[in-house]
Amino acid sequence: MSYFLPETDPVLTAARGLALAHPGMIEVSPAPLYLRARAPHPDRRVGLVSGGGSGHEPLHTGLLGRGGLDAVCPGEIFASPHNRQIYEASVAAAGRDGVLHIVKNYTGDVINFQIAAERLRHDGIPVATVLVDDDLATGAADSATGRRGTAATMVVEKLLGAAADRGAPLDELAALGADVVSRSRSVAVAARAQTSPTTGAPAFTLNPGTLDYGVGIHGERGTRTIAHPPVGELVRRMTDDLFDALPPGPDEVLAVVNGLGATTSLELHAISTLLNDQLLARNIRPVVIVPGTYTAALDMAGFSLTLTRLEAGWTELWTAPTETPLVLPRHTLAAAGAPPAPPRQCGPGVTERRAEGGRAVLDRYALIVTQVRDNLTRLDQLVGDGDFGDNLAGGVRRAVGLADETGAGGTAALAEAFLNDVGGTSGPLFGLLFQHLASVSPGDQAPSRTALADATAAGLAAVQRVGGARPGDCTLVDALAPAAEALADHARDETAGAPFTAAAQAAIRGALATASLRPRRGRASYVGDHAIGVPDPGALAVALLFVAMADVHEPAEATRLPAPGYLTLH
Repeated sequence: MSYFLPETDPVLTAARGLALAHPGMIEVSPAPLYLRARAPHPDRRVGLVSGGGSGHEPLHTGLLGRGGLDAVCPGEIFASPHNRQIYEASVAAAGRDGVLHIVKNYTGDVINFQIAAERLRHDGIPVATVLVDDDLATGAADSATGRRGTAATMVVEKLLGAAADRGAPLDELAALGADVVSRSRSVAVAARAQTSPTTGAPAFTLNPGTLDYGVGIHGERGTRTIAHPPVGELVRRMTDDLFDALPPGPDEVLAVVNGLGATTSLELHAISTLLNDQLLARNIRPVVIVPGTYTAALDMAGFSLTLTRLEAGWTELWTAPTETPLVLPRHTLAAAGAPPAPPRQCGPGVTERRAEGGRAVLDRYALIVTQVRDNLTRLDQLVGDGDFGDNLAGGVRRAVGLADETGAGGTAALAEAFLNDVGGTSGPLFGLLFQHLASVSPGDQAPSRTALADATAAGLAAVQRVGGARPGDCTLVDALAPAAEALADHARDETAGAPFTAAAQAAIRGALATASLRPRRGRASYVGDHAIGVPDPGALAVALLFVAMADVHEPAEATRLPAPGYLTLH
């Protein structure tokens, strides 16, 4: 699929194409990007907003309209939408009782939806969240991240869309969503990885005759690689695992047989028959079986199974009519535009509030990131979805452009670019760090060691508050925390020399040490032992930031630091 994406704004271009295909149903807001249903049901009291990385279509945009969602925020490919998209979409879609966010449990999605929710509460708009965490492959007891959200998201959106059309209030919708999530589990397998839009090659390789079991919808490796069994045996194994993970409840289920992008309709319908046989053999009644591609991973060759135990009234919600681009099967096995209100104006941007911060540091960091972008992409493909290098480089380019256009200082421009325009998990977290560093970087003069230590510590605290990571979780915190500690030591001892270089050395040691850690947060946590031996790309990016600062403010001492290209080789 990567051969035919437009070179410029592929996600926006696709959004406009969806609106063209469904005239009068959908409108597109281009900046920030979100899609909105033109004619929501008149009985709705609550707006439903969802979103996530692109590449999963028809999730979420396929359920935009009556009986579904009011607004959808698409991020870049496999990257979460940024909080400004979510905030403005929510303002536009909110009903008289507020707005409900439906969020897949991926770190970037969770953080950006949380930030948007804080902004909405500040504006007096009631908001609640349904967190979808159905993937049993990532349900390890020692995981701080928890199960990721996958194909059950479509089930949640459909049932809540029908309930919202009946006029259900915010608290009732949130409770219903939580109930549906708690009674839903999914598991996925793949025989071939998706094609990377960056490289045009498979994101990972599998030996012939093997499958990855427990893959994610962003192209993450499975939790283990197995010999490819006959399909009937594979469906039996997946069904066994689903029932081991599902809580007890009614013996009626809704079953989704979901293609991951390159699995044919012929295969999915055959698998649905095999699943039906497995359910009946367990005395489970499949009220609805839904085969099709609903939550893709670009063009991955694989499929997932989702089971939802049906409570009283849920079948009626599923079969309720919809007016959305995606036409879902609604039968059960037992029965054979008005213009939007203008979005509220956000507060002034960073460039309007502050114009200080080291431009020389920005330029040096931009050069380093350009040199190592491909290396970071390769590392991220080994442990995640391969978008980190492009996201980091794109954010830095945006910061350089802001600094050129507005005269904003370098770190202030970095803060604005990463907070407002870079999605994914790391974008807003880096933005918080840059925001604190910008407060102590007047012009191109080196900040005092005390001010730098305080700002770095504050940035670390902000990243940990929002992201929840701690040292040892194999994230950017593993580089940032030792850098903050080294700066604090130099602030206490005025005779100690070269604080920037010391911070860079500490960050480098912390970043390289992540290769020996089993990740506990972020997408790398979903690939289990496959991540061991690979340093965390976000931690390396933090280390390279301190390398850039040392190069600018302590050029003689910084010659002791390893070359950026060497640091990011694997």
